[in-house]
Amino acid sequence: MIYFDNNATTPVEPIVLDRMLPFFTEHYGNPSNTTHAMGWAAGEAVEMAREDVASVLSAEPEQITFTSGATEAINMAVCGIVEPLVRAGKPGHLITVATEHKAVLAAMERAAGQPGITLTIIPVDAAGRVTPDDIARALTPETVLTAVMWANNETGTVQPIADIAAVLRGHRSLFLTDATQAVGKLPVSMEGIDMLTLSAHKVYGPKGTGALVTAPRVRMDPLLIGGAQEHGRRAGTLNVPGIVGLGAACQVAAQRLEGDSREMRARRDRFEEGLMDLARRSGIDIVINSVEAERLPQTTNATFRGIKAKEMMAGVGTVAVSTGSACNTGKGAGSHVLKAMGVSAADGEGTVRFSMGRHTTDEEIDQALDAVGAWLGSVVAA
Repeated sequence: MIYFDNNATTPVEPIVLDRMLPFFTEHYGNPSNTTHAMGWAAGEAVEMAREDVASVLSAEPEQITFTSGATEAINMAVCGIVEPLVRAGKPGHLITVATEHKAVLAAMERAAGQPGITLTIIPVDAAGRVTPDDIARALTPETVLTAVMWANNETGTVQPIADIAAVLRGHRSLFLTDATQAVGKLPVSMEGIDMLTLSAHKVYGPKGTGALVTAPRVRMDPLLIGGAQEHGRRAGTLNVPGIVGLGAACQVAAQRLEGDSREMRARRDRFEEGLMDLARRSGIDIVINSVEAERLPQTTNATFRGIKAKEMMAGVGTVAVSTGSACNTGKGAGSHVLKAMGVSAADGEGTVRFSMGRHTTDEEIDQALDAVGAWLGSVVAA
């Protein structure tokens, strides 16, 4: 199997797994228990991981709240800001973008169903981009939260986060960014950001662990209550092995960022050149989406016009790819990201996401192109 679905999840790095294993069997204490050495060891490991996560984001350790993943972190952020307003009977306005991950859109839409809360969803251009001017025009005196993802999980489109942060500077609105796909692939910083979310399993760490990173000015209600863990921001016994894995994955990502990005970009470009060659040889129109935008260095979102993507994926079964977000697989509604970009329903059905990783090789790229080319050839011949 040639794995080209790294935007859905990545394999756990061996060094990350090695760091995690002792916390399943040897250092299994509860970090909230400070009365004995087992608890102290677990607590120290959690704090070391907090430092590693903060370091890759140019943040401070006390800004990190560990969660079960980015989805929980996003819900924490949205609910934590909106719920106090609803209880107080105060109005609040939310802003987000049409191509956001469903975790953001669903949380925002649920919040907007409560009394006094309104929502503006900003459209994007054909490359999936939103502009700072779009954000500025949407702002009102009641805007309390603006959410724009750092990089899109389907197309790889990178949004102008620093410029949007500049627009929001001095405004009441907090700035939330889902950086799940960006961490480990692009330089990511908390500068100008109020809340940031990430997941370990997108950066060669374990599933089921993530973080919400908050700026000092953020005041929010906890989503989970019951205990005083995470300085009262999230109740529940900490997932120590997962947290250790997230910290180790972030440490590795910081060390490898420049080299990984350069190598993945070169392989992505080589792969896309190969797709264009297949288009010329087969006569099938292949379009690389968002190519005019800044993109993640390893993501290719390609439309094969006149082709059913699901049939192609079945025909090249040795290559693991997807039609979009793993969270929406099998729902049959089509990609909301492509729809927002103006891609027709027919073209959407022929669109495939190829997402490479740090372990992708040139040989695998050639094998994937051969598999796709052979299938396209069989379609043309038929």
